[in-house]
Amino acid sequence: MVDIAELLTDLAAESDDLDRTVAPLSDVDLSRPTPSPGWTIAHQIAHLTWTDRVARLSIVDTDAFAEVLAEAFEDPTTFVDRGAVQGLAPPPELLSRWRTGRAALAEAIAGMPTDTRAPWFGTAMSAPSIATGRLMETWAHGQDVADALGVVRRPTGRLRHIAYLGYRTLGHSFAVHGRRPPEDEVYVALEAPDRTQWTFGPPDAGNRVAGPALDFCLLVTQRRNRADLALQATGPVADEWLDVAQAFAGPPGTGREPAGVST
Repeated sequence: MVDIAELLTDLAAESDDLDRTVAPLSDVDLSRPTPSPGWTIAHQIAHLTWTDRVARLSIVDTDAFAEVLAEAFEDPTTFVDRGAVQGLAPPPELLSRWRTGRAALAEAIAGMPTDTRAPWFGTAMSAPSIATGRLMETWAHGQDVADALGVVRRPTGRLRHIAYLGYRTLGHSFAVHGRRPPEDEVYVALEAPDRTQWTFGPPDAGNRVAGPALDFCLLVTQRRNRADLALQATGPVADEWLDVAQAFAGPPGTGREPAGVST
């Protein structure tokens, strides 16, 4: 049984970590470009604010969420970018909206009955799934901010939520890239930040992925290219998975070029 209180605590901690990074930034720093093409640090925060709002709508106002979903289907290519642009505001307002919105979302998640699911883009989400998805996005976009600032973040135990989501979305990763989801299972063994091991899947599986948990999370959120990570794949399914891994919803991500390769 997933502890929703623990998930929400970890989501809040991840958000607070990012908040401490961006709160002191000047207008100039917030305008720094990030690895996401066309997105500044301000765009990253605006996107998180927008997505928190949409996630809350999926819980408390399904009609309003259906309108958002219809807009996404009409223009899936630029829909996310437009949401980030529309959320831009002067720094005090930008950060205030983000803080207010994420608190409202956490309250909505906490109030969801355990047997209900909220609609989402192409699927339906339980309270733990929504919280995990928001933690994953906050961490991933926080990585973009850290990269823009040249900051090296200390990995925490919260990565376990993201790693598990990455494992659970194996089939989705294949499907969203137009490939048949594999029938063979994959065993994942990751070295956690505290040097313990996190494992997912059947230990006797012929296909296996091993390496640092941080690297796995960077891969499934498409924040680093596979070539720059210390992940080992054994078996054809595991090897192909590492080329298409994607823990987030929506169309296939473009990923990142290997280090030293300019786009």
